[in-house]
Amino acid sequence: MERITLNRIAQKEPAVSVSRLTSVLLLVLLVGALLFWNRHAAPPPSMVSQGNVTLPAAVNCPAARTNLPTFMPPEACVTLALILQGGPFPYSQDGVVFGNYEGLLPQQPRGYYHEYTVETPGARNRATRRIITGGTPPQVFYYTGDHYRSFQPFQVNR
Repeated sequence: MERITLNRIAQKEPAVSVSRLTSVLLLVLLVGALLFWNRHAAPPPSMVSQGNVTLPAAVNCPAARTNLPTFMPPEACVTLALILQGGPFPYSQDGVVFGNYEGLLPQQPRGYYHEYTVETPGARNRATRRIITGGTPPQVFYYTGDHYRSFQPFQVNR
């Protein structure tokens, strides 16, 4: 029977090799960096509700006092009114930075675009309809009914 001594234990390979530990550490750093880069930023202070806002009169979207284009559903009226008033918004994701990862909107610095949910009757989640704004306060507006596969610009008459 062989006796195990401290010298004999010290000569054996470590339980975890240095190269494996380095690989795991690099993988953890990569995942952390990806999570940090893709996190949603909080809405800018200028998008937080400061009370009632007086807007000009409109025809088909009295809540936002503007006209909705024909390609937008009537539920977009409520979302647009909340955007123009600075909230409060029904979903915690409303007002977060929209990354434009699809590259379909004009290139702008990160943080320029923000997204807001347009309710879909009968949906159990946020579904696919969004209004994307650009600028703070919003200067440009886009609607997507297919979850960022296409965008249609529209104007808001204030």
